[in-house]
Amino acid sequence: NSRGLNLDGIIEDVKAQYEEIAHRSWAEAQAWYESKVRKLTAGRNTESLRETKNKIAELTWVVQRLNGAVRSAKDQRCKLEASMADVEQRGETTVKGTKQKPSELERALQQTKADLAQQLHEYQELTNIKLVLDIEIVTYRKLLEGEESGEFPKLKRSFALPFAAACHLQGGLTYSP
Repeated sequence: NSRGLNLDGIIEDVKAQYEEIAHRSWAEAQAWYESKVRKLTAGRNTESLRETKNKIAELTWVVQRLNGAVRSAKDQRCKLEASMADVEQRGETTVKGTKQKPSELERALQQTKADLAQQLHEYQELTNIKLVLDIEIVTYRKLLEGEESGEFPKLKRSFALPFAAACHLQGGLTYSP
């Protein structure tokens, strides 16, 4: 939820704070330096002048360090802004892709249902054909057994009904032995 984070404002606040500290430090150093110089020009101690130079060098180093921190903060802000732009772009792409997925899945589901219905219909047709073929196989076996035993007329009557049922299942196919 970092979209509401105002990095520009934060960076500007940090920058303003560092600049204010740097200006104050510079002004304090300048004022201190001027007061020390006045004291020294009045004939004061040369040791005090050396201390003043060391303090000025120290304060100059602090100012340079703070300026470096400000530059670093600016660079970091730029990197964060670029990163946020990249993340937002990827997020938008992901949202668009996610919005398209349900319709694609629905189409795939409908196609799968249609394929399943077609396969079920084909399965039923094949089951009916198998049933008819099984009946025919049994009938031929019985007929062959009947011919061998001399009971052919009796078998013909007992299998007439299953043949009619099988023919009806096949949508009107007729069978003639």
